[in-house]
Amino acid sequence: MPCKTLHIPTADGHADAFAAFPDGGGRHPGVLMYPDGFGIRPVLRDMAHELARHGYYVLVPNLFYRHGPAPVIELPEHIGEEVRPAVFARLMPLIEAHTPERSLNDADSYLRFLTTRSEVCAGPFAVTGYCIGGLLAVRTAAAHPGQVAAVAAFHGPVAADGPEPLSRLTAQVHLGHAEGDMTPEALGELNRTLDAAGVGYTSEIYPGTVHGFTLSDTDAFDPAALQRHWDRLLPLLGRTLTHG
Repeated sequence: MPCKTLHIPTADGHADAFAAFPDGGGRHPGVLMYPDGFGIRPVLRDMAHELARHGYYVLVPNLFYRHGPAPVIELPEHIGEEVRPAVFARLMPLIEAHTPERSLNDADSYLRFLTTRSEVCAGPFAVTGYCIGGLLAVRTAAAHPGQVAAVAAFHGPVAADGPEPLSRLTAQVHLGHAEGDMTPEALGELNRTLDAAGVGYTSEIYPGTVHGFTLSDTDAFDPAALQRHWDRLLPLLGRTLTHG
């Protein structure tokens, strides 16, 4: 499976990124995959490769490139509960510095970059994300209705910006929520916003899960929920993206 380390021009410099795509040449639908706050690391590379095996060009950017190339901070092989507080103490300033304005400027650059790649179909694209990356995925899709045909977010704080971005979505949507993150009442309110937007969507709580359930290098990992994530994501992409 081919892969590349890339440097994407942005308004603030160059973002390092990782791309995975199928063997054999040709052009493939583009998917922008936002990592969680822990950033690019082996588990994200594995997930990008898995998606690429299904025929997609997957671009995974370093969210915190302004602070250095990935990995911006050193991470243990397994991010267990005993180390999370110390890791988050170092990450939170980076997350807080990644303002909505910065994230939207970066999204412009990432999507523009996808349009220049000889390996990528002309579009439209899909955007997916994990944890904070889920919020970034929704922001990106809301800001680029003409370019983004599908958006998926997993255990992400997708309502953190309020209802307005969700109400502007035109892409097809899947939101997979952790049971530990979302009450049924909050889910109902979120889904009513999507109903009002008039988009096709699925938005559901994955039973028995806690925040981070897709990520195999954390204590939150749930193999059944990860499979459910693929069972939702792959059909969404298959319905909305055109293979070249």
